[in-house]
Amino acid sequence: MNSGTDLAFFSTLARQPSLAAAAQALGVTPPAVSRRLAALEARLGVRLLNRTTRRLGLTASGVRYLEDGERILRDIDTLERSLATGQAVPSGLLRVNASFGFGRRQLAPAVSDFVRRYPEVDVVLQLTDRALDLDTHGLDVGIRFGLAPDARVLARCIAGNRRLLCAAPDYLAANGPPATPRDLMQHRCIVIRENEDAFNTWVLSDGNQQVKVKVGGPLATNHGEIAVDWALAGHGILLRSEWDIAASLRSGALVRVLEPWAGTAADIHAVYPPHHQLSARVCAFVDFLAERFRDFRPDGSQTDTRW
Repeated sequence: MNSGTDLAFFSTLARQPSLAAAAQALGVTPPAVSRRLAALEARLGVRLLNRTTRRLGLTASGVRYLEDGERILRDIDTLERSLATGQAVPSGLLRVNASFGFGRRQLAPAVSDFVRRYPEVDVVLQLTDRALDLDTHGLDVGIRFGLAPDARVLARCIAGNRRLLCAAPDYLAANGPPATPRDLMQHRCIVIRENEDAFNTWVLSDGNQQVKVKVGGPLATNHGEIAVDWALAGHGILLRSEWDIAASLRSGALVRVLEPWAGTAADIHAVYPPHHQLSARVCAFVDFLAERFRDFRPDGSQTDTRW
Protein backbone atom coordinates (compact mmCIF):
# COMPACT_ATOMS: atom_id res chain seq x y z
CA MET A 1 0.00 0.00 0.00
CA ASN A 2 1.19 3.55 -0.67
CA SER A 3 0.40 6.71 1.22
CA GLY A 4 -2.04 8.00 -1.40
CA THR A 5 -4.21 4.87 -1.34
CA ASP A 6 -4.06 4.78 2.47
CA LEU A 7 -5.29 8.39 2.61
CA ALA A 8 -8.17 7.59 0.27
CA PHE A 9 -9.04 4.47 2.28
CA PHE A 10 -9.06 6.34 5.58
CA SER A 11 -11.08 9.23 4.14
CA THR A 12 -13.81 6.79 3.12
CA LEU A 13 -13.60 4.86 6.39
CA ALA A 14 -13.81 7.95 8.60
CA ARG A 15 -16.98 9.15 6.86
CA GLN A 16 -18.85 5.95 7.70
CA PRO A 17 -20.70 5.24 10.98
CA SER A 18 -19.34 1.72 11.40
CA LEU A 19 -16.85 -0.81 10.04
CA ALA A 20 -19.70 -2.66 8.39
CA ALA A 21 -20.85 0.48 6.59
CA ALA A 22 -17.27 1.23 5.56
CA ALA A 23 -16.83 -2.29 4.22
CA GLN A 24 -19.96 -1.90 2.13
CA ALA A 25 -18.78 1.48 0.79
CA LEU A 26 -15.36 0.03 -0.08
CA GLY A 27 -16.75 -3.18 -1.54
CA VAL A 28 -14.84 -5.48 0.83
CA THR A 29 -15.55 -7.49 3.96
CA PRO A 30 -15.50 -5.99 7.49
CA PRO A 31 -12.51 -8.15 8.50
CA ALA A 32 -10.59 -6.80 5.49
CA VAL A 33 -11.31 -3.23 6.64
CA SER A 34 -10.17 -4.05 10.16
CA ARG A 35 -6.93 -5.60 8.94
CA ARG A 36 -6.13 -2.68 6.68
CA LEU A 37 -6.86 -0.13 9.42
CA ALA A 38 -4.67 -2.05 11.86
CA ALA A 39 -1.84 -2.15 9.31
CA LEU A 40 -2.18 1.61 8.69
CA GLU A 41 -2.10 2.42 12.40
CA ALA A 42 0.91 0.15 12.86
CA ARG A 43 2.75 1.89 10.01
CA LEU A 44 2.02 5.35 11.43
CA GLY A 45 2.57 4.34 15.04
CA VAL A 46 -0.62 6.05 16.26
CA ARG A 47 -4.23 5.10 16.86
CA LEU A 48 -6.53 6.77 14.34
CA LEU A 49 -9.94 5.43 15.34
CA ASN A 50 -11.68 4.36 18.51
CA ARG A 51 -14.05 1.64 17.36
CA THR A 52 -16.75 -0.54 18.83
CA THR A 53 -19.01 -3.03 17.12
CA ARG A 54 -21.54 -0.27 16.47
CA ARG A 55 -19.67 2.98 15.84
CA LEU A 56 -16.38 4.64 14.97
CA GLY A 57 -14.80 7.70 16.57
CA LEU A 58 -11.78 9.68 15.40
CA THR A 59 -8.85 10.18 17.77
CA ALA A 60 -6.98 13.49 17.75
CA SER A 61 -4.39 11.90 15.44
CA GLY A 62 -7.21 10.60 13.28
CA VAL A 63 -8.71 14.07 12.91
CA ARG A 64 -5.37 15.47 11.80
CA TYR A 65 -4.70 12.58 9.39
CA LEU A 66 -8.16 12.97 7.88
CA GLU A 67 -8.10 16.77 7.47
CA ASP A 68 -4.52 17.08 6.22
CA GLY A 69 -4.86 13.90 4.16
CA GLU A 70 -7.96 15.09 2.35
CA ARG A 71 -6.26 18.40 1.57
CA ILE A 72 -3.31 16.48 0.12
CA LEU A 73 -5.65 14.34 -1.95
CA ARG A 74 -7.35 17.45 -3.33
CA ASP A 75 -3.98 18.95 -4.25
CA ILE A 76 -2.94 15.71 -5.98
CA ASP A 77 -6.22 15.68 -7.89
CA THR A 78 -5.73 19.31 -8.94
CA LEU A 79 -2.17 18.63 -10.07
CA GLU A 80 -3.11 15.52 -12.04
CA ARG A 81 -5.98 17.25 -13.80
CA SER A 82 -3.65 20.17 -14.55
CA LEU A 83 -1.15 17.84 -16.20
CA ALA A 84 -3.89 16.04 -18.10
CA THR A 85 -5.62 19.11 -19.47
CA GLY A 86 -2.71 21.54 -19.73
CA GLN A 87 -4.27 23.92 -17.24
CA ALA A 88 -5.62 23.61 -13.71
CA VAL A 89 -9.31 24.23 -13.12
CA PRO A 90 -9.88 25.73 -9.64
CA SER A 91 -12.01 23.34 -7.62
CA GLY A 92 -12.39 21.81 -4.18
CA LEU A 93 -12.56 23.27 -0.69
CA LEU A 94 -10.79 26.55 0.14
CA ARG A 95 -10.45 27.54 3.82
CA VAL A 96 -9.80 31.26 4.44
CA ASN A 97 -9.10 33.19 7.65
CA ALA A 98 -9.38 36.95 8.14
CA SER A 99 -10.12 39.55 10.80
CA PHE A 100 -13.73 40.46 11.63
CA GLY A 101 -13.86 43.95 10.10
CA PHE A 102 -12.04 43.34 6.84
CA GLY A 103 -13.59 39.90 6.57
CA ARG A 104 -17.16 41.08 6.85
CA ARG A 105 -16.96 44.32 4.89
CA GLN A 106 -14.47 43.48 2.16
CA LEU A 107 -13.63 39.79 2.00
CA ALA A 108 -17.14 38.34 2.27
CA PRO A 109 -18.39 40.25 -0.81
CA ALA A 110 -15.18 39.26 -2.63
CA VAL A 111 -15.76 35.58 -1.81
CA SER A 112 -19.33 35.88 -3.08
CA ASP A 113 -18.07 37.11 -6.45
CA PHE A 114 -15.21 34.59 -6.49
CA VAL A 115 -17.47 31.53 -6.21
CA ARG A 116 -19.65 32.91 -9.00
CA ARG A 117 -16.57 33.03 -11.22
CA TYR A 118 -15.31 29.62 -10.04
CA PRO A 119 -18.41 27.55 -9.22
CA GLU A 120 -16.38 24.38 -8.59
CA VAL A 121 -14.71 25.95 -5.54
CA ASP A 122 -16.33 25.77 -2.09
CA VAL A 123 -15.16 28.40 0.41
CA VAL A 124 -15.19 28.31 4.20
CA LEU A 125 -14.52 31.83 5.56
CA GLN A 126 -13.45 31.88 9.22
CA LEU A 127 -13.33 35.30 10.89
CA THR A 128 -11.41 35.76 14.14
CA ASP A 129 -10.09 38.63 16.25
CA ARG A 130 -6.56 37.12 16.07
CA ALA A 131 -4.79 35.56 13.10
CA LEU A 132 -4.87 31.76 13.13
CA ASP A 133 -1.87 29.56 12.33
CA LEU A 134 -2.55 28.16 8.88
CA ASP A 135 -1.08 24.69 9.38
CA THR A 136 -2.48 24.15 12.86
CA HIS A 137 -6.01 25.03 11.78
CA GLY A 138 -5.89 23.45 8.32
CA LEU A 139 -6.27 26.77 6.49
CA ASP A 140 -5.35 27.49 2.89
CA VAL A 141 -5.18 31.31 2.88
CA GLY A 142 -4.93 33.96 5.58
CA ILE A 143 -5.47 37.70 5.15
CA ARG A 144 -2.94 39.63 7.23
CA PHE A 145 -2.19 43.30 7.90
CA GLY A 146 1.43 44.38 7.99
CA LEU A 147 4.45 42.21 7.27
CA ALA A 148 4.14 38.47 6.68
CA PRO A 149 4.26 36.72 10.08
CA ASP A 150 7.19 34.36 9.37
CA ALA A 151 9.22 32.58 6.72
CA ARG A 152 7.00 29.48 6.80
CA VAL A 153 4.40 31.11 4.56
CA LEU A 154 4.35 32.82 1.18
CA ALA A 155 2.86 36.30 1.06
CA ARG A 156 1.46 38.51 -1.70
CA CYS A 157 0.45 42.11 -1.17
CA ILE A 158 -3.15 42.59 -2.34
CA ALA A 159 -3.70 46.20 -1.22
CA GLY A 160 -1.76 49.20 0.04
CA ASN A 161 -2.80 50.43 3.46
CA ARG A 162 -1.73 52.72 6.32
CA ARG A 163 -2.70 53.02 9.98
CA LEU A 164 -3.81 56.61 10.49
CA LEU A 165 -4.64 58.73 13.53
CA CYS A 166 -8.08 60.28 13.33
CA ALA A 167 -10.87 61.81 15.40
CA ALA A 168 -14.30 63.36 14.94
CA PRO A 169 -14.46 67.15 14.38
CA ASP A 170 -16.57 67.55 17.54
CA TYR A 171 -13.90 65.88 19.68
CA LEU A 172 -11.15 68.07 18.21
CA ALA A 173 -13.24 71.22 18.66
CA ALA A 174 -13.75 70.40 22.34
CA ASN A 175 -10.26 69.17 23.16
CA GLY A 176 -7.98 70.65 20.53
CA PRO A 177 -5.79 68.61 18.16
CA PRO A 178 -2.53 67.04 19.40
CA ALA A 179 0.57 68.85 18.14
CA THR A 180 3.09 66.06 18.83
CA PRO A 181 2.83 62.31 19.40
CA ARG A 182 3.52 62.85 23.11
CA ASP A 183 0.38 64.99 23.32
CA LEU A 184 -1.66 61.83 22.78
CA MET A 185 -0.97 60.90 26.40
CA GLN A 186 -3.17 63.84 27.43
CA HIS A 187 -6.04 62.84 25.14
CA ARG A 188 -8.79 60.25 25.35
CA CYS A 189 -7.69 57.50 22.96
CA ILE A 190 -9.74 54.54 21.75
CA VAL A 191 -7.62 51.39 21.93
CA ILE A 192 -8.08 48.10 20.09
CA ARG A 193 -6.95 44.77 21.53
CA GLU A 194 -6.41 42.80 18.32
CA ASN A 195 -3.20 40.82 18.87
CA GLU A 196 -0.45 40.00 21.32
CA ASP A 197 1.09 43.49 21.14
CA ALA A 198 0.66 45.92 24.01
CA PHE A 199 -2.74 47.31 23.04
CA ASN A 200 -2.22 50.69 24.72
CA THR A 201 1.19 51.39 23.17
CA TRP A 202 1.06 53.02 19.74
CA VAL A 203 4.17 52.84 17.54
CA LEU A 204 4.22 55.87 15.24
CA SER A 205 6.51 57.07 12.46
CA ASP A 206 6.78 60.24 10.40
CA GLY A 207 8.99 58.60 7.79
CA ASN A 208 12.21 59.67 9.49
CA GLN A 209 11.84 58.69 13.12
CA GLN A 210 9.79 56.30 15.21
CA VAL A 211 8.29 56.81 18.66
CA LYS A 212 6.28 54.72 21.09
CA VAL A 213 3.46 56.41 22.95
CA LYS A 214 1.49 54.91 25.82
CA VAL A 215 -2.12 55.98 25.41
CA GLY A 216 -5.27 55.54 27.42
CA GLY A 217 -8.94 56.33 27.55
CA PRO A 218 -12.29 55.11 28.86
CA LEU A 219 -13.04 52.85 25.89
CA ALA A 220 -11.30 49.72 24.57
CA THR A 221 -12.48 46.85 22.37
CA ASN A 222 -11.24 43.89 20.34
CA HIS A 223 -13.51 44.81 17.42
CA GLY A 224 -12.27 47.45 14.96
CA GLU A 225 -15.71 48.43 13.67
CA ILE A 226 -16.89 49.24 17.19
CA ALA A 227 -13.80 51.39 17.71
CA VAL A 228 -14.57 53.34 14.52
CA ASP A 229 -18.17 53.86 15.66
CA TRP A 230 -16.89 55.28 18.96
CA ALA A 231 -14.53 57.61 17.12
CA LEU A 232 -17.38 58.81 14.91
CA ALA A 233 -19.39 59.49 18.07
CA GLY A 234 -16.62 61.79 19.33
CA HIS A 235 -15.24 59.63 22.14
CA GLY A 236 -11.57 60.15 21.31
CA ILE A 237 -8.62 59.67 18.97
CA LEU A 238 -8.28 56.39 17.08
CA LEU A 239 -5.38 54.65 15.29
CA ARG A 240 -7.00 52.59 12.55
CA SER A 241 -6.28 51.06 9.15
CA GLU A 242 -7.09 53.42 6.31
CA TRP A 243 -9.23 50.85 4.49
CA ASP A 244 -11.67 51.05 7.42
CA ILE A 245 -11.85 54.84 7.73
CA ALA A 246 -11.24 56.02 4.13
CA ALA A 247 -14.92 56.81 3.49
CA SER A 248 -15.24 58.70 6.79
CA LEU A 249 -12.11 60.74 6.01
CA ARG A 250 -13.46 61.64 2.57
CA SER A 251 -16.83 62.70 3.99
CA GLY A 252 -15.28 64.69 6.85
CA ALA A 253 -16.96 62.55 9.53
CA LEU A 254 -13.42 61.82 10.74
CA VAL A 255 -10.37 64.07 10.45
CA ARG A 256 -6.78 62.92 10.27
CA VAL A 257 -4.60 64.23 13.08
CA LEU A 258 -0.83 64.52 13.57
CA GLU A 259 -0.07 64.19 9.85
CA PRO A 260 2.43 62.90 8.64
CA TRP A 261 2.63 60.61 11.69
CA ALA A 262 1.10 57.17 11.10
CA GLY A 263 1.20 53.70 12.57
CA THR A 264 3.43 50.78 11.64
CA ALA A 265 3.31 48.96 8.30
CA ALA A 266 -0.22 47.84 7.48
CA ASP A 267 -0.29 46.69 3.83
CA ILE A 268 -2.75 43.85 3.33
CA HIS A 269 -1.28 40.46 2.37
CA ALA A 270 -2.68 37.10 1.38
CA VAL A 271 -0.49 34.44 3.00
CA TYR A 272 -0.46 30.71 2.30
CA PRO A 273 1.79 27.71 3.02
CA PRO A 274 4.49 26.96 0.40
CA HIS A 275 2.99 23.57 -0.42
CA HIS A 276 -0.17 25.37 -1.62
CA GLN A 277 1.60 27.40 -4.30
CA LEU A 278 0.64 24.79 -6.94
CA SER A 279 -3.00 24.68 -5.84
CA ALA A 280 -5.20 26.07 -8.59
CA ARG A 281 -7.87 27.28 -6.19
CA VAL A 282 -5.35 29.12 -3.96
CA CYS A 283 -3.61 30.74 -6.94
CA ALA A 284 -6.95 31.74 -8.46
CA PHE A 285 -8.19 33.20 -5.16
CA VAL A 286 -5.04 35.22 -4.48
CA ASP A 287 -5.01 36.52 -8.08
CA PHE A 288 -8.69 37.42 -7.73
CA LEU A 289 -8.09 39.42 -4.55
CA ALA A 290 -5.10 41.24 -6.05
CA GLU A 291 -7.22 42.21 -9.05
CA ARG A 292 -10.20 43.24 -6.94
CA PHE A 293 -8.30 45.49 -4.54
CA ARG A 294 -5.68 46.93 -6.89
CA ASP A 295 -7.62 50.20 -7.34
CA PHE A 296 -7.35 51.13 -3.68
CA ARG A 297 -4.94 54.03 -3.17
CA PRO A 298 -3.77 55.22 0.26
CA ASP A 299 -4.13 58.86 -0.86
CA GLY A 300 -7.87 58.44 -1.38
CA SER A 301 -7.70 58.82 -5.16
CA GLN A 302 -9.34 55.47 -5.87
CA THR A 303 -12.61 55.40 -7.75
CA ASP A 304 -13.89 52.23 -6.07
CA THR A 305 -16.44 53.47 -3.53
CA ARG A 306 -16.44 50.17 -1.65
CA TRP A 307 -13.52 51.56 0.37
